[in-house]
Amino acid sequence: MKSRRALFLDKDGVINIDHGYVCTPERTDFIDGIFEVCQAATRQGFLNVVITNQAGIARGFYTEQDFLAYMEWVRGEFRRRGAQIDAVYFCPHHPEYGRGEYLLRCECRKPKPGMLFRAASDLGIDLSESVLLGDTASDVAAGEAAGVGVCIGLPPAQPGETEATALDDASVLGVLRALQRTE
Repeated sequence: MKSRRALFLDKDGVINIDHGYVCTPERTDFIDGIFEVCQAATRQGFLNVVITNQAGIARGFYTEQDFLAYMEWVRGEFRRRGAQIDAVYFCPHHPEYGRGEYLLRCECRKPKPGMLFRAASDLGIDLSESVLLGDTASDVAAGEAAGVGVCIGLPPAQPGETEATALDDASVLGVLRALQRTE
């Protein structure tokens, strides 16, 4: 079987503005440019794969079922805009603030590469030919630890903003160049 390539995306801060524990449509504001980036990735033969730490589950703010239902809504919003999310991987654990079974030092929570390895195994992805787009050092560290070919960290929020609200032109161009480089 021929290996596939993926564009790995963090959720909060890359797909949606990170308002803190976003898990409902009412609290979701999509990052400007994310649909276009995913459309371009799909056109170039990449799978769009979300990899996200979800400490809100560990802390009891919402359940795994709430998160999965929310991500189905997000996937529907992507489809409505001509883009797609092919798979979603999430870590529900937290090493300090998790409750019950979620209080765990695991291999899936970024910056560890477990979610990337699992996605690669499940979906037949060649990590070295893939691209990761994240907004934190732990996103990039996970990608590097997994051997993802190109890891792109989004620039920090602009002065006066607490979180980035758009993929700036340089970020979009960087992702598109990275996608082309792996061909």
